[in-house]
Amino acid sequence: MSDVAVAPGRPLTLGGYQVWPPVVLAPMAGITNVGFRRLCREQGGGIYVCEMITTRALVERNPKTLHMIAFGDDEKPRSLQLYGTDPEITAAAVRIVVERNLADHIDLNFGCPVPKVTRRGGGAALPWRRRLFARLVRAAVDAAAPAGVPVTVKMRKGIDDDHLTYVEAGLAAQEAGVAAVALHGRTAAQRYSGTADWDAIATLKQALDVPVLGNGDIWEADDALRMVAHTGVDGVVVGRGCLGRPWLFADLEAAFNGRSERRLPTLGEVAVTMRRHAELLVDQFVAAARTPARGERDGCADFRKHVAWYLKGFPVGGELRRSLAMIESLAQLDDLLGKLDPTEPFPMTALGQPRGRTNSPGKVFLPDGWLASRDDDAVPEGAEMDDSGG
Repeated sequence: MSDVAVAPGRPLTLGGYQVWPPVVLAPMAGITNVGFRRLCREQGGGIYVCEMITTRALVERNPKTLHMIAFGDDEKPRSLQLYGTDPEITAAAVRIVVERNLADHIDLNFGCPVPKVTRRGGGAALPWRRRLFARLVRAAVDAAAPAGVPVTVKMRKGIDDDHLTYVEAGLAAQEAGVAAVALHGRTAAQRYSGTADWDAIATLKQALDVPVLGNGDIWEADDALRMVAHTGVDGVVVGRGCLGRPWLFADLEAAFNGRSERRLPTLGEVAVTMRRHAELLVDQFVAAARTPARGERDGCADFRKHVAWYLKGFPVGGELRRSLAMIESLAQLDDLLGKLDPTEPFPMTALGQPRGRTNSPGKVFLPDGWLASRDDDAVPEGAEMDDSGG
């Protein structure tokens, strides 16, 4: 049970959409596919963003990318994140989205800290080139405007503590006409280490008139309430905190509605959720496969990465964990889940703990001369990526 209460707030407004609770599932490569998003939506409301799509791959009609732009019939609004570095290619990609009615909301990625992205000047590195950033955001907004599709941006504080960009970039995005700005309270150099800077999120909220969303260190629903109280943000973005815990969205809905109940599922209840997750992934892959058998194998293979997250903190033996992480069929999964102790209580020690990627701060790889000029608006050479998903 929670001892943190919050009065019901206002829905998050994104263009013509009113979102309640004001919660966004962050796009995560290899995670936020159709099956996982449906599993989360079955728990609670919000916006659930698909895996990142690169603008070049979309413009070139890359088959893998087109397959990734998939939504359930009941997903509304359909939310798509685009990564790009070239304003013209980004505008072309947005026009494809709106003309083909592929999504109802577009988010632009300026937060990715991985070297293969930043060394090309993309992701979290791009806002440093403020004129290029403003041009790109404006191009996307203008291309989406005729269809009334809201565009948002997600970014980090900056490249490192000596090269912060978040306030200036937020103001530029607002001037370009975005519907909202989301800030992950870390720099690119921090990657996923340390503690998210909620004070920076509060500073951005005070600087902007458009809605601001906070991202970073939301491991429990009560963390979201504390972030709202501390920063005044209009909503929260949840990423790693929901890995192996899709019921976090039920807790978030309860929290934003002023209710104190929180889910602490037994191992038996977790097993039911695991089975549902695998079933949804199999359904997704069967629909895309040439044969049901191939689809079941692919769906089960995709599920394997989630096993360790679901079992985090539970006293489950190593051999059984390894077997679950090697399943090839739903029948095999059912047999193994039947070996778990369904009465085992939820491990309280797992609450409030980081999940998913954790790493150390590191050097941010940038193109040669990247920091020398903030006003160079030339598109970085080779920055456009032809594969989607991160």
